[in-house]
Amino acid sequence: MSKRNTQQRRHTIVQLVNELGEITVDELSLRFETSVVTIRKDLAELEKSGLLLRRYGGAVPLPQEVILDAEKTISAAKKAIGEKAAECIREHNRIIIDSGRTTAALLPHLSQKAGLVVMTNALEVANQLRELEPEPTILMTGGTWDPNSESFQGQVAEQVLRSYDFDQLFIGADGIDLKRGTTTFNELIGLSRVMAEQAREVIVMLESDKIGRRIPNLELTWQQITTLVTDNGITPEAVAQIKNMGVQVLIAQS
Repeated sequence: MSKRNTQQRRHTIVQLVNELGEITVDELSLRFETSVVTIRKDLAELEKSGLLLRRYGGAVPLPQEVILDAEKTISAAKKAIGEKAAECIREHNRIIIDSGRTTAALLPHLSQKAGLVVMTNALEVANQLRELEPEPTILMTGGTWDPNSESFQGQVAEQVLRSYDFDQLFIGADGIDLKRGTTTFNELIGLSRVMAEQAREVIVMLESDKIGRRIPNLELTWQQITTLVTDNGITPEAVAQIKNMGVQVLIAQS
C-alpha cells in the first residue's frame, strides 16, 4: 500500500476512534480489508503521535491530560530540530541514533527515507523504528543496560559498533561549552566517543538554551563534530564561534 493510502487510513482510524469511543483491531481490519498486523502498526504509530490510546485488542480516544503531558515532553524546538536534522539524511544511509528525547524527534521523519540502516543503543528508539513504513534495517548495540540514560552502554556495545562503519551519527548533549565541545551529566561517555569514531559525519542535535552550559564531563570535542542542529534561539555570536571551530550550524525555525 502506498504511503498516501497509509496516511488516509490512519486519519480515518483516528476519526472512527473519536466518533465511536472505542474500536477493535478486528473491526478495523475488516473495514480496511488489511491484516491485523498492519492495523496494530497503525495504532502504535498513532499512539506515538498522541492521537489515540491503545487498549488490549483495539484503541480508545486519548485523554486530554495525556495529550497535554505529551506536548510538554516534546517541545516545539525539539520537533523543529528533528525535522531539520532529517534533511541531512540521504536514502540508503547507514546511521547511528543515540538515546535521548531530542534525537527521538528525528524518528517520525525517517519514513520518508528508503533503504536506511539504523543502529541504536536505545530500546525506545528501536521500538519506534519498528513502526515505520517502510521499516529500516535495525541494528542494536546490546551491552549493559544503564537505567539513567535508558540505553545500552559498556564494552560489548563498543565492540559491536566497531564492527560496522556508518555515514552519520545523530547525538544529543546536556550542554555545549563553546570552547571545548559537547558536555554531559552522564559519566558513561565511552560509547558516545566510539559512535563518533565510527561515523563519517557527527551531527549534534541540541536546543539553544543548552548552549553555554558548563558541565564538567566533556563528551565530544569540536574536532569530532561535523554539524550542530539547533533552534533559532541561538545567538549570532554563538553561531560565529561554533563556525570558527569548523562546525556547520543548521538552525531550525521553531
